[in-house]
Amino acid sequence: MSETPHLHAVRTAYDTVAVDYERLLRDALRAKPLDRAMLGAFAEAVRADDAGPVADLGCGPGRVTAHLHGLGVPVFGIDLSSEMVAVARRTFPGLRFDEGSMTALDLEDGVLGGIVSWYSIVHTPPEVLPTVFAEFHRVLAPGGHLLIAFKVGNQLRHLEKAYGHALSLDVYWMPPEEIAELLSAAGLVVDARLIREPDDQERPTQGRQAYFLARRPG
Repeated sequence: MSETPHLHAVRTAYDTVAVDYERLLRDALRAKPLDRAMLGAFAEAVRADDAGPVADLGCGPGRVTAHLHGLGVPVFGIDLSSEMVAVARRTFPGLRFDEGSMTALDLEDGVLGGIVSWYSIVHTPPEVLPTVFAEFHRVLAPGGHLLIAFKVGNQLRHLEKAYGHALSLDVYWMPPEEIAELLSAAGLVVDARLIREPDDQERPTQGRQAYFLARRPG
């Protein structure tokens, strides 16, 4: 099966920026206590239920994967970009990173105790999100947890330069209620939401950020 245009664009863009992306964002979580709090709450829930490993989908260079590993979570990363996976493997040689797409995960049904989707849906056209969320539901075990982060809004921004490189990449800002409805339609229950304002480093180009904790009902 041929790769869809949006997946090809995402793969090409992140293959291009992988090394500089890792360099520029490796310490980003240190200045974001609310981001760390949501990751910590997710980690606590996963450890308590012990329902299986966690997949960091769209893991990029592995910084969130490594953070969760440091919180005692049995986690591995999956990313569309082979260059991102290569950077992650070099940076965190003790952790597992695989190539793959959120639209068709190479995982058995119900094998995951948790999924992290840390801004990994922001390049997905809204009409494709039901397919992605159906995959999340399929691979989560009953009672499995989901943490999803995304940009709040109702717009499409096209990037022609990022992380010091020329590229072509769409970024979708989504209304939280729409994401909640799509998760519900996929059979996932949203338990908690955090909407935060952009911090000093994110202004003026970035808007509000959203974090949802959800689960597949047991």
